[in-house]
Amino acid sequence: MSDTERKNKQYLDNLPADAAKVASRPHPWSRYVALGDSFTEGIGDPEPRSPGGHRGWADRVAEVLGQGVDDFAYANLAVRGKLIAQIVDQQVEPALELRPDLISISAGGNDVIRPGTDPDVTAARMDEAVARLQRDNATIVIFTAVDVGFSPVFRGIRGKVAIYNENIRAVAAKHDCIVADLWSLTDVQDSRMWSPDRLHLNPLGHHTVARMVLDALAVPNDLEPLKPEPVPLSTWRQARTSDLVWAREYLVPWVLRRIRHQSSGDFITAKRPSAERYTRAGE
Repeated sequence: MSDTERKNKQYLDNLPADAAKVASRPHPWSRYVALGDSFTEGIGDPEPRSPGGHRGWADRVAEVLGQGVDDFAYANLAVRGKLIAQIVDQQVEPALELRPDLISISAGGNDVIRPGTDPDVTAARMDEAVARLQRDNATIVIFTAVDVGFSPVFRGIRGKVAIYNENIRAVAAKHDCIVADLWSLTDVQDSRMWSPDRLHLNPLGHHTVARMVLDALAVPNDLEPLKPEPVPLSTWRQARTSDLVWAREYLVPWVLRRIRHQSSGDFITAKRPSAERYTRAGE
């Protein structure tokens, strides 16, 4: 029996005898709070009608969790560009104040890709965050990082990412967390799952992650796997031109922000700071 199945069974076993209606719910959670950086904020999955202008995997998961659960509420505290220390300092306590029974936290990616950072130190901050988030016995979902071996930009730090992931698995085992395993999600090891900046998932990628998270939670859903369109053939010269455009539009600004000690999340606030009933934009 998996950790999720065991927790669901404990939930049902502890229900009062007259709680048949509650027991018929598709899952045991009624209040979900998501913490993290741009990955959880939903960058790369634009939706002008949504708060902050982005949808993302967490919104997609909340859409499913809210089906058939009248009192379901969702908050998303994630802000792009945040390092793990900022997430711990700025998001953990606000999350606890919302009294969630389901929490997801994905953090450390912005730390790991920076030169000179130590994945052990980053994982220690994640351990601290999870220990604090356990205060009210919420179910906690934590993420491994994507296997970046497919990416010419990041394959050089694949070993560093792998070390961080092993530490994350140890944190999950220590605190009885559910692991949303991006490393083994081979579908996203495809450039067609990523936005033009090569840093963030596109709508197809976010949809794929949402399916994986719901599977990790053992929540039935009707999200179907989606297939990307074939990549158009290009010449060597066209590919190099594309690389130069990418470097000018995305890489150089990223490097300049590092030099200036700036973040893409400066002056950005959480798109869903309070836990409210969630409906998809336009409904």
